[in-house]
Amino acid sequence: MNILSLIKSRRSIRKFKKKPVDPEIINLILESGRWAPSGLNNQPWKFMVLSDDRKEAVSKYTKYFSIIHEADKIILIFLDKNVSYNYEKDLMAIGACIQNMLLYIHENGLGACWLGEILNRRKDVQSFLNVSDDLELEAVIALGYPLGIVKKRERKFYEELIIK
Repeated sequence: MNILSLIKSRRSIRKFKKKPVDPEIINLILESGRWAPSGLNNQPWKFMVLSDDRKEAVSKYTKYFSIIHEADKIILIFLDKNVSYNYEKDLMAIGACIQNMLLYIHENGLGACWLGEILNRRKDVQSFLNVSDDLELEAVIALGYPLGIVKKRERKFYEELIIK
């Protein structure tokens, strides 16, 4: 699939089959994320992959608990404050990292949902996971094999987005 078709066909998946995702695919998803651009090539991200009881416990920190519960695995993405040089630029780099992973996931027949609402309870999640204060939770990706087809979403025409 060419990249524009891949971008246009990717959707947030919220329901998953009860089918495990191969650990090698998870490694390749993380590999795709680590190749995202970052200012000064500081690569300000750290990852945590959960598929066990801790995944279920993390689901309790968001109103979208069912998405995490249904997913085979979740990937938590953290900002590594030890390598951060500019908070805003590093957050943009983490966004690029997440987009790389979402596109890789989609290209390989999996589905994912980028969860941000959980950040309202980021400190609780980090405390539960016993994560260092040097790391700051920035997103959670729930992933697995999609259950069903997701409807096509409309987008604004690009002419509406151009400032003249």
